Amino acid sequence: MSNLWESVKAPPASQAVVIPGETLPAMFAAAVAARKDKVWLRQKEFGLWQSWTWGQVAAVVREIANGLLSLGLAPGETASILSNTKAEWVLADLAILSAGGVSNGIYPTDSTEQVAYLCSDSSTRVLFVEDDEQLDKALEARDGLPLLRKIIVEDMEGLHSFHDPQVMSLEELRAQGRAYANAHPTAFETRLAAISPGDLAILIYTSGTTGKPKGAMHSHRGLIHSLRGLNRLYPQYETDERMCFLPLCHVAERVMGEYYALYTGAMLNFVENPETVPENVREISPTMMTAVPRIWEKFYS
Repeated sequence: MSNLWESVKAPPASQAVVIPGETLPAMFAAAVAARKDKVWLRQKEFGLWQSWTWGQVAAVVREIANGLLSLGLAPGETASILSNTKAEWVLADLAILSAGGVSNGIYPTDSTEQVAYLCSDSSTRVLFVEDDEQLDKALEARDGLPLLRKIIVEDMEGLHSFHDPQVMSLEELRAQGRAYANAHPTAFETRLAAISPGDLAILIYTSGTTGKPKGAMHSHRGLIHSLRGLNRLYPQYETDERMCFLPLCHVAERVMGEYYALYTGAMLNFVENPETVPENVREISPTMMTAVPRIWEKFYS
């Protein structure tokens, strides 16, 4: 009998559950509690690398999520993100999920017609846009989007004199979220606790090469199962650094970048733009990164 017990070995650390939680918001909350003061996100602004700790990310996510609650975002309703890959994408994504919503990403290179179709097909209620360029598309498309309630602009550069009742800045949404939390101190926790593993979490749209794009539906349970399985195949640790540069609306960077780093604690470093990837690789020196074949071909050449 002793030989039998000696032959049973504990699974490698990479096979154990790194962070508990059966929904992405629950997993995020557990990750924040475990890593509060450690740096999770880094992004270069004005030539300097800016950092967000897990605790700082959680505070902003909470503000945005409460802001969404104040706008009336109901459980299971969709909010979309029209932006390049950057830290603010992750903040909006986690806030949508924490508010019980469905998060949908739209490529920043998509045309106005494509934005209109994706928002209509996903029944988008709130649309996050990066800047004035993406706002123009949203404004042109909104007449055909009766369900759209609000457009949130992350970067208001060049829009300081712009006023529209359906448009507000991300800073305004955060301020509204803080006010909502003061008036409804338990609303956020109540909404978060009501999210179930089987609930729809994100939509990932196909390219549309064989017809109109179709939204692939991913539940919290399916995504978390994938993350835990991924860590058995390609273990990742809190000491790892990832470079985040592929579109976050694509399943590769969303799951293997953002959500996998959320689960394992690896640091996410965002490149300045696609053209600076070679330079940023040298600066970041990532220990792990995900890329499509064309990227590796460019590196090789």
